[in-house]
Amino acid sequence: MVHPAALLIDENYQRGLSERSVRLIRKIVSEWDWRAFKPPVVVDVDGDLHVIDGQHTAIGAVTHGGIDLLPVLVVEASAQEARASAFVRHNRDRIQVTPTQLHNAMVAAGDDDAVTIDQVCSRAGVTVLRNPPAFGKFRPGDTLAISTIRALISRRHAKGAREVLEICVKSGASPVAAATIKAVEHLLFAPEYKGELQHERIALILSAHASTIDQEAARFAAERRVPLWRALASVIYMNRRKARHG
Repeated sequence: MVHPAALLIDENYQRGLSERSVRLIRKIVSEWDWRAFKPPVVVDVDGDLHVIDGQHTAIGAVTHGGIDLLPVLVVEASAQEARASAFVRHNRDRIQVTPTQLHNAMVAAGDDDAVTIDQVCSRAGVTVLRNPPAFGKFRPGDTLAISTIRALISRRHAKGAREVLEICVKSGASPVAAATIKAVEHLLFAPEYKGELQHERIALILSAHASTIDQEAARFAAERRVPLWRALASVIYMNRRKARHG
C-alpha cells in the first residue's frame, strides 16, 4: 500500500496524456469504485516506485484527493530497458495504446526493429509523435504513420525508406501522412514510374500544390476507384510539368 502521489511515471517510454487519457482519468475520478479496481503494476527503482501499467489509475487516485493509500503490484525490472519492455508487454494488445506510443516504448526497450525505425526517421528529419498535437497543429516532418513507415522499411530497407521520407520532409508535409509515404514510394520504385521523376521534383510538386493536391487525389481516387495513395501518385505525376520554383 502506498500513497498515490509516491508513484512515478517514466516519460522516456510511457505514453503522454492525450485528450482521451484526460477524459478517462476524469471518468475514473468521478466513478471511483474499489470493486472495479485493478492495482497498478510498479517496479522499485532505488526506492522509487515507477508505474509500468495502470498510469491512468494512479493519476486518477492522486486527482481524486480522497485516496490515502493505494494497493500496487511490485515486480522486478531494474533497468530502464526492462521496464520499457514490460510496459510494451502489458500494453501491446490494448486498444487505448496507439502504435506510436508502443513504438516509443519499444525504442526505449531497445527493440532492434524499433531502433532501426527511429534511426531512419531521425536521419530523414521525421518526428514520430506519441500523440496527435493539440488542435491538429502538426509541424513539417511530424508523423503518426508508424505502421506505414515500418512496412516501408521492411520493403525498401533503411536506405530506400530514408529516400522516401526525405522527399516527404522536403515537401513540407505536415503531417507526413501514410498516403504521401506510399505515393512517394510508388513513384520511386514502381516499374511504371521509376526514374521518371527526380527526388527534388517530387518534393517540389507536393509543396507547390500543397493546398489542392489532397483534394485532387481524393477526387481521382473516387472517380477511378483506386486507393488514395495510388491516386496521389498519379496526381503528382500528372502535375510534373506544372510545378514552378517560387
